[in-house]
Amino acid sequence: MITPITNQTANSATSNAPVAGRGMDSLGQGDFLRLLTVQMQQQDPFNPVDNKEMLAQMAQFSSLAGVAETNAMLERIADKLDQLIVTNQSASDT
Repeated sequence: MITPITNQTANSATSNAPVAGRGMDSLGQGDFLRLLTVQMQQQDPFNPVDNKEMLAQMAQFSSLAGVAETNAMLERIADKLDQLIVTNQSASDT
């Protein structure tokens, strides 16, 4: 079972890197590793987190990071295609 992190614990663990004002859209691998570290520090040593659960979380996060990277690349490709279409339309109008 995963132990929830209280606000007090999260604030003390992230005092080096303030995250005020950041939304869930801007969380990255550093944030995940920070949360994982705090989670491991706060877990009960007599009832540790199941390795399968932890590996599943890491795999999900890795998959999510790959999807986000793919989306960013597709957005850049779409922007370049839009620029190409505008260029071709302006060239055909003259």
